[in-house]
Amino acid sequence: MRSERVYRTQAIILKRSDFFEADRLLTLYTPDRGKMRAIAKGIRKPTSRKGGHLELFTHSQLLVAKGMNLDIITQAEIIEPFLPLREDLLRTSYACYVSELLDQIAEENIPNPRLFFLLRDTLGWLSESEDLALTTRFYELRLLGLTGYQPQLFHCVRCRALLEPNGRFFFSPMEGGGLCEHCGLSSPGEARQRGAMPLSLPALKVLRFFQTREYELCRRVHIRPALHAELERVMYRYITFILERNLKSVGFLNTLRRQKVTTQKLAGE
Repeated sequence: MRSERVYRTQAIILKRSDFFEADRLLTLYTPDRGKMRAIAKGIRKPTSRKGGHLELFTHSQLLVAKGMNLDIITQAEIIEPFLPLREDLLRTSYACYVSELLDQIAEENIPNPRLFFLLRDTLGWLSESEDLALTTRFYELRLLGLTGYQPQLFHCVRCRALLEPNGRFFFSPMEGGGLCEHCGLSSPGEARQRGAMPLSLPALKVLRFFQTREYELCRRVHIRPALHAELERVMYRYITFILERNLKSVGFLNTLRRQKVTTQKLAGE
């Protein structure tokens, strides 16, 4: 039996680039087809009616025709525009990061509905969250769990001992989780070679909580700036090790946050 030439799917726009004179190449994440690329023909023309329905981060319903090399989007209708993500530059930068992370870690054409709904929910949370970094850490941990990279945070990844709430802890991106004090200190040269880094007890507790609780509980956690910085450092080191590359959106996000801090300091003088 021949497969259908046209199909419908929901999609969130992860990335887009100009293609030929008036088209765009879109990277989408869908619940039933996973990550995919498709062409939106004529979308850059002033008369195009699809343009507003295929903005970055938009959740849309699509009608797609199968093509020889790339499928073609023939119709698009917005389900949720997530407007705050395009109206506030800081929220935009976080949305770019979560979208780029999924784009880099997900293989094409492998359905994972839970990843789609995680992305959809995270874009909604980022649209209204007062702590964008907290929301992003929650997303990272859930994304890693759904893609087979969940870090081990309850037992030492080397000796399997329970990570008790005493002593010192370390995190090894290469080994995929926490190290007890004995394993982290018994061979400091080896630990450094493997990229192990100190992990405070508060950071370990927050990571465990985010890994095992729903967002509605996690969003109530108050995290100090220093602890936020540590959590981000640990997670980004681990993600960079997995991807074997830096994410482009991180540099922009860091620059934007530094500018915001500078502006706030000048306003307070």
